[in-house]
Amino acid sequence: MSTTLFTPYTLRALTVPNRIWMPAMCQYSALPDGDAAGVPTDWHFTHLAARAAGGTGLIITEATAVSPEGRISPYDLGIWNDEQAAAFRRITAFLKSQGTVAAIQLAHAGRKASTERTWVDRGRALAPGEEHGWQPVGPGTAPFSPAHTAPHELTGDQIRDTVRQFADAARRALDAGFQVAEIHGAHGYLIHQFLSPHTNHRTDGYGGSFEGRIRFALEVVDAVRAVWPEELPLFFRVSATDWLTENPQDAREGWTSQDTVRLAKELQAHGVDLLDVSTGGLVPDARIDAAPGFQVPFAEAVRNEAGLPVAAVGLITDPAQAQAVVAEGRADAVLLGRELLRDPYWARRAAAELGGEVPSPVQYHRA
Repeated sequence: MSTTLFTPYTLRALTVPNRIWMPAMCQYSALPDGDAAGVPTDWHFTHLAARAAGGTGLIITEATAVSPEGRISPYDLGIWNDEQAAAFRRITAFLKSQGTVAAIQLAHAGRKASTERTWVDRGRALAPGEEHGWQPVGPGTAPFSPAHTAPHELTGDQIRDTVRQFADAARRALDAGFQVAEIHGAHGYLIHQFLSPHTNHRTDGYGGSFEGRIRFALEVVDAVRAVWPEELPLFFRVSATDWLTENPQDAREGWTSQDTVRLAKELQAHGVDLLDVSTGGLVPDARIDAAPGFQVPFAEAVRNEAGLPVAAVGLITDPAQAQAVVAEGRADAVLLGRELLRDPYWARRAAAELGGEVPSPVQYHRA
């Protein structure tokens, strides 16, 4: 079997050593307040470094907030100040020392913000007056769920301020040593909330038509691309469907896979180099048919219909399965989430099974 999974992949001037990548996965392990709020800790270093030593070609940090209110929980990472950026340098330096590309996901949670960690009261919403809670924001005033605080509807000036926060975060990320920036436009985070007609009922230039609903996303992309070096790639994570319109049993209108293909063409024109294709997350009760590889067809459609490189996610666990996705041209890379949590050395195991090659840390070499 050919080992396409282990071939290098080049975007702009950056070459990733293989097609086995790790997506952003929240760890809820930063301090919630004080001078060290949002600063990566020893846990983050260990978590990311282990997967780099295990042979993962590209690693994306968890959703890293561009502002304090952009965190989904008080325990999220942030990059809204220089102290946070400086603390990331230890992580990015180690990843590079192992040949792994260091990527960061820049995020704003919008109306989903101000929640507990997932293992505390099932991640319940924190009210603005509660310890570590704050007022969430969004394109409108509809809450994420009945348990969540209704968000403040962003004004035009506040939207533009948020765009600048993304750009400032990208500048800090570059200074911190990251080689790829990914804009989080999926999973019901703020950009996704603007994209979907289910959550965006605005009547100004940021709502209404498809063009109005994608305006915020494109402004963020333009602002980040303007400060991100020409030779380094920019990714965008999207939820290909809200699982609303495309579910015949759900009468609600949402973002669809064809909307994603249209958006992909626009993103490419604005300087995005790869679409990280996921699904869902906009509403808590949307139905998802989660079979192995269930999101791959959405990535494949973007690649075929928009011509934009893609990374596929969604219960990809088996080396032969991952190899087939890439070798058959369904995606340019695979992003393994839970499987890499279970096995930081998945890439090495896959190489042994498929006949590929992943360099070992020099400390593991023995004569």
